[in-house]
Amino acid sequence: MPAETTTPPDPNGAGTVEEETPQLLSTADADGFRGRWQEIQSKFVDDPRDAVQGADALVAEVMQSLATTFAEHKKALEEQWNRGEQVDTEGLRMALRHYRSFFHRLLAE
Repeated sequence: MPAETTTPPDPNGAGTVEEETPQLLSTADADGFRGRWQEIQSKFVDDPRDAVQGADALVAEVMQSLATTFAEHKKALEEQWNRGEQVDTEGLRMALRHYRSFFHRLLAE
């Protein structure tokens, strides 16, 4: 999963922390979802109920896609542990940073 660089607020309130933010969706998937969103919005004037139902379905699909992405990452870590492989501290630190980034992005207003 490619990463983008961002400067999120430091959770300790001391300015910002430079860190890599994992890309949650592939560029193609994100573009596809955005295109579908535009279609839904353009239908609102002619059929508001259908537009809202489409929006509900699209948001559910995006959430499912995100859940699948994180389930795959979790599975990879668990497979390493189940094979008895040591996951180094740096690998765990990066995993925690990715989860923290995702957590903050989900709670963003």
